[in-house]
Amino acid sequence: MTTATESLPPPTSTTGPIAWVRERLFSSPLNAILTILSVWLILMSLPPFIEWALIKANFTAATSQECRAGGGACWAFIGVKYRLMLFGLYPYDEQWRPLIATVILIAMIVVSTIPRFWTVILLPIWVGGLIAVSVLMWGGVLGLRYVEDTLWGGLPLTLILSTFGIAIAFPFGVALALGRRSKMPAIKTLCVLYIELIRGVPLISMLFMSSVMLPLFLPEGFSIDKLLRAQIAIILFAAAYLAEVVRGGLQAIPKGQYEGADSLGLSYGHKMGFIILPQALKIVIPPLVSLFIAVFKDTSLVVIIGIYDLMQSTKVALTDPAWRGFSIEAYIFVSMIYFVFCYSMSKYSQNLEKRLATGHKR
Repeated sequence: MTTATESLPPPTSTTGPIAWVRERLFSSPLNAILTILSVWLILMSLPPFIEWALIKANFTAATSQECRAGGGACWAFIGVKYRLMLFGLYPYDEQWRPLIATVILIAMIVVSTIPRFWTVILLPIWVGGLIAVSVLMWGGVLGLRYVEDTLWGGLPLTLILSTFGIAIAFPFGVALALGRRSKMPAIKTLCVLYIELIRGVPLISMLFMSSVMLPLFLPEGFSIDKLLRAQIAIILFAAAYLAEVVRGGLQAIPKGQYEGADSLGLSYGHKMGFIILPQALKIVIPPLVSLFIAVFKDTSLVVIIGIYDLMQSTKVALTDPAWRGFSIEAYIFVSMIYFVFCYSMSKYSQNLEKRLATGHKR
C-alpha cells in the first residue's frame, strides 16, 4: 500500500526572487553587463545626490546667502516662490481662486475616470465645473474682482489648456479619422489634407501663426483673445495626431466585425457608435494616453506667444535678483508636478486596459 507524500516546493532556480533576478537582470551576457553598469552608476550618483538634496539642504533660509552657505539644495527658494511658480501673475491676494479652480479641474478629471460616472451625469458635472472655473478665474460676478486672462498663469493655465485641448480635440479627431476612411471622395480628401498639413508642421509654428498671422485675416475691429488663439492651435494640432491614432485602431478591427454589423441592418452611426469605435478605441488606449501626455507637456510651448504657463512662471521666479542661481531646485519642483500628472495618466491607462481586456491579446 502506497502512501501519499507531500509535494516538494519548486526549485529556487525556477521560481522566486533568485529566478526573477536571473531572468530579468542576468539572462544574457549583455544584460549582465548592463545590470552591473546600472548598479555602478546608481551607487556612484545616488549618495552625492542624497547629500545635496537632503543632508546639506536648507529648507528654512530667509536669504539666498544663507542658502548658499550650506552647500546643498536651497529648497527654501521653493517656499518663497511657489505661489509665483504655481499661479503666475495672478493677483497675490486673489490666488485662492485659481487654487480652488485647479482643485475643481482635477476633481472633474478624477470623476471622469470612474466607471460608475460614465453616464449622462458627466455632462452636468462638466458644465457646472467649467462654469465654476470660469467664474473663479475671471471673476466680475458674485463680488469677485475681475481678472483679465493675460494675468493667468502657472499650473491652472496649464491644466486649462491641456484639459480643454484634449476634451475638444477628441471628438474632432474621431470625426477626422472616420472622414479619412470615408468612401466619399470630397470628405476623404479634405480630411487627408487637414491631417497631413497639420502633422507636417510643429506645434510651435501653429502657436506662432495663431498669435501673429490669424489676426491679419480677421475683419477690422474683430479680435480673438490671445489665450483663446493658443487654445484653438492646441486643439487643431492634437486633433490631427489623434485622428491618425484612431484610424490605426479602426484598421485593426477585423473585417468580420464590419460585415456582422451590416448583416444586422445597422445604420452607419449605430455600426460605428456601438460596434466599431468601442473596439477601436480600446485597442489604441496606449497611444491615446501617450498623445494626452504629450499634449499636457507641450502646453509649455505657449511661452513663445507670451502666455505664462507653469514653465514660464518658473522662469519669472528665477529672475528675482535676490534669489538667482537656484534653477536646479526650481526645475526639480516643476518636473515633479509634471511627473505626478503624467504618471497618473499612464497608470490609469494600464488599469483601464486590464479592465477592458476582453480580446485582442497576444
